[in-house]
Amino acid sequence: MYKKFGADKLFTGSEMLQNRTLITDAGGVIEDIVPTENAGDDIQYMEGVISPGFINCHCHLELSHMRGLIPEKTGLVDFVFSVVTERHFEETQILEAIVAAETEMLQNGIVAVGDICNNSLTALQKSKQNLHYYNFIETSGWVPQIADARMSRALGVYETYCQLSTDYCKQTSIVPHAPYSVSDNLWQLLQPYFQDKTVSIHNQETSFEDELFIQGSGDFTRMYQLMNMDCSFFTPSGKSSLQTCFPKLKGAGNVLLVHNTFTKEKDVLYAKEQAELNDQQLFFCLCANANLYIENALPPVAMLLQNDCNLVLGTDSLASNQGLSIIDEMKTIQQHFDCITIEQLLQMATLNGAKALSMSDKLGSFEKGKQPGIVVIDETLKNVKRLL
Repeated sequence: MYKKFGADKLFTGSEMLQNRTLITDAGGVIEDIVPTENAGDDIQYMEGVISPGFINCHCHLELSHMRGLIPEKTGLVDFVFSVVTERHFEETQILEAIVAAETEMLQNGIVAVGDICNNSLTALQKSKQNLHYYNFIETSGWVPQIADARMSRALGVYETYCQLSTDYCKQTSIVPHAPYSVSDNLWQLLQPYFQDKTVSIHNQETSFEDELFIQGSGDFTRMYQLMNMDCSFFTPSGKSSLQTCFPKLKGAGNVLLVHNTFTKEKDVLYAKEQAELNDQQLFFCLCANANLYIENALPPVAMLLQNDCNLVLGTDSLASNQGLSIIDEMKTIQQHFDCITIEQLLQMATLNGAKALSMSDKLGSFEKGKQPGIVVIDETLKNVKRLL
């Protein structure tokens, strides 16, 4: 039995159509898009825009218990220090918060998540397969002496997620946290695991990141002192953090640069050139509400668009956001950048995100045979309703 969905407009994942009806089977698998006059009866008609389900390319589900715990606008260094020192709660509280956060994402029309994992606490909820997940097993260790121990721990977490299913093994990568938290020793241990995988890394979330790698100074030196780290081993590269670390990502199939709040055009051009040479797909993930929460700043969206970057959207964690809603991320970007269209925002939230997480064979667009989920939104980006 077929289902038929109609609305004022229909976004396919790449273009906006009018006077079209979406036809699916009973389970939501796409059959066709036809002119409404040819669709017959029994059309479920709604006001607004019908779209494929949303893709949240960057989340920390395991930090959901930290909602509202860290003050806003502290700057990244104090935020990171707070996460490291305040994240330890009773396991039952953490697991309850994970369930609630996933439910929130489902209600907000999200169908897939690129989720950062420093432990295996989200594995139980993910095993229920309410959402599609790409698991990024995050690895950090700035002091060279701990590289082996950190890699061993990451491999243990990796195995836990791989055991959930064959699909989960394909959709799980071991990744670096950020340029300022991974030593050369740890990079060398990580690199063999990048091959043909999607690799995510936090990028230029604060201006101090470049200062560290260019001059060896800035607020990260304070963070290392707070954490009692001996940084005598570190020699600045004299280059930006992105130009320092991007060559180390060679071998990855997809590269997902997250935040990019202080990324300059020369770094964008460098990364695009390197990705092309390495036959990589490069994506820039925007987490606007988290950037405002932590640094009170926004990424250079207009510049990224002008340079034809593949843009995707993420919510970051409930430690750095009021909610887990892609439509809220779209709304914030639209409010601050009048150069962007609703079609561009929707493509970031759907097809681009599915490509970034290597899920475009089943999600992200209304193509025959896919099961991307279906949502309806109003054009002011105030509301989203999940249909399938």
